[in-house]
Amino acid sequence: MGVMQDCPDHWLQQQLGQPVQRRQPVAGGCIHQAWRVELADGRLLFVKTNRAQSLPLLEAEAVGLRALAAVAPATLQVPMPLAVGRSADQAVLVLPWLDLVAPAGDSGGWHQLGQALARLHRTSLRTGAGQGRFGWCEDNAIGATPQPNGWWQSWGPFFCEQRLGHQLRLAAGRGLAYRGAEHVLALVGQRLATHACEPVLVHGDLWSGNAALVRAGGGALFDPAVHRADREVDLAMARLFGGFPDAFFAGYDEAWPLPADASSRQEVYNLYHLLNHALLFGGGYRHQAQQCIDRLLAPG
Repeated sequence: MGVMQDCPDHWLQQQLGQPVQRRQPVAGGCIHQAWRVELADGRLLFVKTNRAQSLPLLEAEAVGLRALAAVAPATLQVPMPLAVGRSADQAVLVLPWLDLVAPAGDSGGWHQLGQALARLHRTSLRTGAGQGRFGWCEDNAIGATPQPNGWWQSWGPFFCEQRLGHQLRLAAGRGLAYRGAEHVLALVGQRLATHACEPVLVHGDLWSGNAALVRAGGGALFDPAVHRADREVDLAMARLFGGFPDAFFAGYDEAWPLPADASSRQEVYNLYHLLNHALLFGGGYRHQAQQCIDRLLAPG
């Protein structure tokens, strides 16, 4: 996890050619520190900092943002990295500042964001790295947890090995083995073996804290854990941890309807995120993950 550090003003000036006029800490999650920075020329930045050894996390985030931005429609903002690197003992990622608004009541904005995600998914089928395969060109991270990728021809084996299997092995390595772990992997493999899906570019960590509406109109996505996957993984996670407004899902379905049986895989896909949250934060997430496994293994 992150440790409180000062904002690297001199490094920012070197990278962006302007001195820092003012800065203030802002909410940026539990992994990194975050800053709102104004340069002398008036530009506003969102700056993430962490220990130097966390640089691979920020570099992977930058790669993911660039990949999403390359296929995002005009109505969807994905902040393009302005700089990423090391400043002394700090890792730093610099993004443009997004002027976000409170989501309450704006069903039209969320409907548009759902449509935009569907268009991003669909556009990615015919452009970008790894077309026709599942995975990603490099390993990255989900939060602070390593996320192995590589390229796979089949979705079920990729998800079972590189997602659920990886999380279950990490848990067992910490002495936190789950009851029924081997059986649930076999069950998920059987369920996904007959599921035909195309490898779209997914955000990969699409909970409500990683998407927002923008004051000028449209929506924004950030903090990704990208890979090529079944598009349903993004929509499943969007219902977890508080969830998105109904208008978001209606907008997505209007632009590119999900298969009629998509809800039958929602819990399968969200088990990955419950396992990861249990690994990162412990507490009730471990109980939720075990409950999810028990439900999946329940007869009938």
